[in-house]
Amino acid sequence: MTSVVSGNFTTGATFVDTFSYISEIHPQLSWFEKIWASYFAWFGDDIIATGVFIFVLHESMYFGRCIPWMIIDSMPFFSKWKIQEAKVISKKEQFACLKSVLLSHFLVEAIPIFGFYPICNYLGISLSVPFPSWITIVLQICVFFVGEDAWHYWLHRGLHQGVFYKYIHKQHHKYAAPFGLAAEYAHPVEVALLGVGTVGIPIFWVYITKNLHILTVSIWICLRLFQAVDAHSGYEFPWSLHHFLPIWAGAEHHDEHHHHFIGNYASSFRWWDFVLDTEAGPKAKEDRLRRQALKQKKNA
Repeated sequence: MTSVVSGNFTTGATFVDTFSYISEIHPQLSWFEKIWASYFAWFGDDIIATGVFIFVLHESMYFGRCIPWMIIDSMPFFSKWKIQEAKVISKKEQFACLKSVLLSHFLVEAIPIFGFYPICNYLGISLSVPFPSWITIVLQICVFFVGEDAWHYWLHRGLHQGVFYKYIHKQHHKYAAPFGLAAEYAHPVEVALLGVGTVGIPIFWVYITKNLHILTVSIWICLRLFQAVDAHSGYEFPWSLHHFLPIWAGAEHHDEHHHHFIGNYASSFRWWDFVLDTEAGPKAKEDRLRRQALKQKKNA
């Protein structure tokens, strides 16, 4: 692979000059690969460049996904698809949530974001071009989704116990009817612990395999943010993903958790709650009681 930062060449003072130079010496690269290589070569410091890139990516993807839900919340046309239609979040509540989320992003999440690359660089993560194949990227992201979901289920379930709920997780349950912006509205300790599932799984992966690219991590972060925001959107549409992929959790699954304050602990998939009988909501309760009655009848 062609290293992004190695090579005995002098780049120009501007990004455009750097891009022109990279394009000249590596014409075989795709346009996006040239942009990628030029960014890191122009920046000149991989740690800062990666930290800035991932932080800006995180902010733009998170709020870029929240804004459409905020617009939908303000349009009565969509209320027929709102899961808890009677509970409407005011602009004042949304603004208070926004302030808390921004503080969390800059004072809590920025630290591991800027510390991520030095750890992964030591373990063998790549910044190089050309990029890995799409098959490799997709397979690794699937592993990350499954791993994060397991971490999220057990940690989330633990945060509902006693003092952990009272002093940490209760903040996230301030809104019984969730909305997109509230996806990362949580106590700093919870933000840090749940964040381990997002960044810790890739770190563990590169430690074991020595095969991971920052691009893969970037795509994973975008998809994980989209999943988290959508799960808190509070809307159930006929085209919601779980109708086509039954194992997917989504807003309908997570809204029941916020409504009943218990059960449905997983983030992305339904299997942990199904297998361990921690599904939430009236239907799940009815199914549970029916199974118990059948079991008692069988043992009678």
